[in-house]
Amino acid sequence: MQSSDQLQTLLHSVNRKSYPAYKSLRGAYQFDRYILSIDHVQGDPFASPSHISVKLTHRDTGFPAEYYKDTLTRITLGDFLNRQFEQQISRYTFRAKGSGKSGLISVSHCGQEVLARTACEVTEKGITARFFIGFPANGRTINSPELEKIFFDFLPVCIHKAFFYRNLDAGRLKQAIELAEDQEYIRKELHRRSLAAFINDGAILPRESGISSRPMKDSVPFVSPEHLRISLDLPHKGTITGMGIPCGITLIVGGGYHGKSTLLNALELGVYNHISGDGREYVITDDSALKLRSEDGRFIKDVDISLFINDLPNKKDTRCFSTEDASGSTSQAAGIIDGMEAGSRVFLLDEDTSATNFMVRDSFMQRVIRREKEPITPFLERARDLYEKAGISTVLVAGSSGAFFHIADTVIQMDNYRPVDITAATHKLCSEYPLSAAEPPSFHMPDSHRIMTKAKAAPSRHGRTGQPERLKTKVHGKDGFSLGKIEVDLRYIEQLTDSEQTASLALLLKYAIEHLIDEKHTLPEIVAYLDAQLHKQGLAFFSEGNYIPCGYAIPRIQEIYSCFNRYRRP
Repeated sequence: MQSSDQLQTLLHSVNRKSYPAYKSLRGAYQFDRYILSIDHVQGDPFASPSHISVKLTHRDTGFPAEYYKDTLTRITLGDFLNRQFEQQISRYTFRAKGSGKSGLISVSHCGQEVLARTACEVTEKGITARFFIGFPANGRTINSPELEKIFFDFLPVCIHKAFFYRNLDAGRLKQAIELAEDQEYIRKELHRRSLAAFINDGAILPRESGISSRPMKDSVPFVSPEHLRISLDLPHKGTITGMGIPCGITLIVGGGYHGKSTLLNALELGVYNHISGDGREYVITDDSALKLRSEDGRFIKDVDISLFINDLPNKKDTRCFSTEDASGSTSQAAGIIDGMEAGSRVFLLDEDTSATNFMVRDSFMQRVIRREKEPITPFLERARDLYEKAGISTVLVAGSSGAFFHIADTVIQMDNYRPVDITAATHKLCSEYPLSAAEPPSFHMPDSHRIMTKAKAAPSRHGRTGQPERLKTKVHGKDGFSLGKIEVDLRYIEQLTDSEQTASLALLLKYAIEHLIDEKHTLPEIVAYLDAQLHKQGLAFFSEGNYIPCGYAIPRIQEIYSCFNRYRRP
């Protein structure tokens, strides 16, 4: 390892040289109580900025040991420090001058959710912060005095203010750690009390706007109905009350614009911890919960959808069903099977984004189109078996069909953003409006043993089959990515909350294709292996080089399944 003085000497030596001379700076340098590593140098001032990392020991930073004692506290501490570092560097970005991206200093921007990110990783040994710097140049001629300002004037101030305990607001950090531990406590209580979710009294569910996830000002606070109100004694905050949604089938109804979808949106993001001030800090959903919807045009490969779709007129086998262009009902059936395979214990559905013919068939339609002529077994007829035989609860928002009242264990009416428990009243009404007797095919657990495949290597100019080309990835925000020439569309994976999760999914799929797919391992085996390595070694395990850059966040296993199942493989 070299010293910071040697870095200064190198900077002086490359000044006014051609831009590629910056590559001689790569390496690690010892600064005052931290190590700065130049991991990757950009090709020119207009290219993607250079990758930088900083390593600090716990002995130097001085954080209490209980703040990094386990995975939960490490992720929370990393999130808190990343937010502090972003605040600091925002004061210095582009203060060093030059062409293109010269002087840029950037790090991951955190939203309302707390995610495990490569931007700031806390381990038992210490803290690693990763970020980007645009190395300054005039045209394509190195301007190293400007980079020297960044390394020796700007960064030391930002690092010491953001990563040393004595320089931080100790009260706010303690509050963040305690909030995370309270949230984790609630998640454990969900399982103990047989609950699918919990929403605290006083929660602010509406968001500021369609493009902002911050809480809406002057919105109606959540107040739980008496019959569903429970109390929780949290380790730090003490006693809180709120609505416990029992396992089973829960129906959310109400007039338009009264808050049905707002409640469901809060529940689907309740699989993540939220920061203080979000309004949904104590909206906690079973962490395996999966939001389902129809996806016209979805790719499906070798999925057993016979639980919902059978006896197709073209005699196509629905126990091993494939299509390049799924219908709404077929895609939703495949989504449920994907969720079962991923181990989800709660399904979240909104009637508005579901295929109507998949969800329900009314009495009149059943009389017109006889059972033997209809290949679809609607969700209405499967929800009860999903819970009783597969242990999967359902939370469903409905606004048009009264048939769902007949299968619901709990019915919640949203009235001007306030929930009302109308279970008893609707059960009484159900006897006055009976459903036609339905005899769906017997329930069975899906039998999928999908083998992942990949494209064969193209023959060389001499007719010999060469090594497959290394795949390149390009992330398109949160909505998907390209892998080689194939686009992976993730627009309808609604619990993806950050583009950095999408970037990680691209990295995982690329690794699987290049290293794991061998015509023997099933998709569940591959995903289980990837998920195990993620939790054991982090994203560095899947990196091509000897470092992992800023810009990745770890996704749930549910999103890994969703991504792999939408990869249009042969």
